[in-house]
Amino acid sequence: MISLLISGTVAFVITIFVTPIAIRELRKRSLGQFIQEEVPMHSHKKGTPTMGGVVMWVAVTVGYVVAHFRFWSFSDGWTPSIISFSVEGWLVIMAFLGMGVIGFLDDYAKFAQKRNLGLSKRWKFLGQVVIASLFVLGTNVAGVSTKIFVTRSIGADLGPLVYGLFVLFMLLAMANAVNFTDGLDGLVAGSGSMVFGAYVLIAFWQFRNPDYYGISSALDLGMVAAAIVGALAGFLWWNAAPAKIIMGDSGSQALGGALAGLALLTQTHFLVVILGGLYVMEAASVVLQIFTFRTFGKRIFLMAPIHHHFEIKGWPETVVTVRFWILSGMAVAIGVGLFYAEFLAVTDRALAP
Repeated sequence: MISLLISGTVAFVITIFVTPIAIRELRKRSLGQFIQEEVPMHSHKKGTPTMGGVVMWVAVTVGYVVAHFRFWSFSDGWTPSIISFSVEGWLVIMAFLGMGVIGFLDDYAKFAQKRNLGLSKRWKFLGQVVIASLFVLGTNVAGVSTKIFVTRSIGADLGPLVYGLFVLFMLLAMANAVNFTDGLDGLVAGSGSMVFGAYVLIAFWQFRNPDYYGISSALDLGMVAAAIVGALAGFLWWNAAPAKIIMGDSGSQALGGALAGLALLTQTHFLVVILGGLYVMEAASVVLQIFTFRTFGKRIFLMAPIHHHFEIKGWPETVVTVRFWILSGMAVAIGVGLFYAEFLAVTDRALAP
């Protein structure tokens, strides 16, 4: 538990104090946000420093590493030691940083082109596939099970090939889903704090119940999730409306990669759809918009992702953000509730006479 607190606290401190330095340096270099012509209500954000996700890269990595060095405990007092790192923990960090680098290149391309388009869809897709493929190789090295679970009692072994394709889909889908959501001040930082907070609880519970879950790296995965929560909380301080800095694709794609990694390695393959329900909703709105327009020549939303639909309808940005936070919080509560209810149901049956 102390390791989780250290991981989150270190990441929070780094983010909250380093972010204003990043804001100042980004302004000096005129590295500000470009605005799409289709989103005129955001014209006031033009020039806001972006690529704040890079600060989160540093905070999460340092927080995760520092949490493994223990100098004192309640039971033993002053006892310097090192908690073992796990391959699975580093895999999530790799997914976080790897997808973040693709996002950074996308952000940088926007400055080079002086417009809000960034990398072409082809190059972005190829970059994400490379990172996801490396993650798949890492799971093979770590001996990660190729089973996927709806619940602990309902699952299927996909085998190496199909599981690899499933991992590719998960990483690409989540990276893009979170990226779609990152369109309003504080929306991803606030909702992400709740979603990754849920993974701190899930990983810690799996660590405390190893006989049931059998996930040896659960504590390490919890440290990664805690570091991300701390980094997001510190970043939200500066990203809340009106944002002083924007995380950019370097942040949103990194978060999506980490979320998929945590879901895969905690074996909550389908629960993440509920926990990250806000991101699924945003991505689904884009898919539906494209499908209906190409099929029927009509758009079902005024604009996609769906948060822009409500802005065009006249909702103030802060109202959309807070209401979407509420939806995300409800999804997280339902997801954590289902996770715990499934544990109780199985253990109660095991204890029944």
